[in-house]
Amino acid sequence: MKIQGNVALITGASRGIGRAIALALAQQGMKRLILVARDRRKLTEVAQEIEAMGTEAVIMTLDLTRATEVNIAVAQLWRNHGPINLLVNCAGVAYQTSFLRSKLFQVQEELSVNLLGMYTLTSLIARRMASQRQGTIVNVSSLMGKVAAPTMATYSATKFAILGFTQALRQELAEYNIQVKALLPSLTDTDMVRDLQLFRWVIPMTPQQVAQALIVGLQNDAPEILVGWQSHLAVWCQRLAPWLLELILKIATPPKQQQLAEKPSLLSRLNRFCDVLLSRNVAPLASARKS
Repeated sequence: MKIQGNVALITGASRGIGRAIALALAQQGMKRLILVARDRRKLTEVAQEIEAMGTEAVIMTLDLTRATEVNIAVAQLWRNHGPINLLVNCAGVAYQTSFLRSKLFQVQEELSVNLLGMYTLTSLIARRMASQRQGTIVNVSSLMGKVAAPTMATYSATKFAILGFTQALRQELAEYNIQVKALLPSLTDTDMVRDLQLFRWVIPMTPQQVAQALIVGLQNDAPEILVGWQSHLAVWCQRLAPWLLELILKIATPPKQQQLAEKPSLLSRLNRFCDVLLSRNVAPLASARKS
């Protein structure tokens, strides 16, 4: 893909990987960058850095989970700043907890932002790209889209889903001259992961390394951009010796997440007591009926 002189829209552009990608594209001579996130202050800071490089920056504060607002915003952006040549879906959230301690609102947020928000925006942009018969879509998945990680079940599920979504769109949109790619970084040192417990032996990458890998992947027209030697090693290990990878993941998983640290609540204790009491009462009744 040609980067210089084109227009790109980047979600999650206020921080982390999205911010690094925006700055890297500006360095490559992108004509205009449309920066989308929920934090206007941080978006403004990124826009100022980009404009200092000579690239026009447009900011849009937007919650991708609100489909109606996204629809209106895309129509305005396309009319005022389009056509858009490159879409980078980078917005995402992650929670780390054992599955048995997972909270429904966190699961819903991961699904809403990582999947439904990306789906809504992509469908709106892709239709417009199809009408102009040109465009590139990059969906940011993760190494966890290839290798699921304990304590990250929902996040891994969304990243697996992003890969499937990307592969399907790559085939469907090819006839419209639209390229669809997946970016798969390993653990990256961003605000989102700093509260997580790191897996043993995993060396975090920098957002700048991920952004540079994307630039190279765009220039080489790579359909999947796997970032970092650890990612390549994990994927090959999964293909050749999945049992070994499962053993490594078991050992590498943060120890505090492997057990249920919370004590049973008073209500759960009461329920268990009632279950035991009921089972003891039912047994004599059953034997009396038989006799």
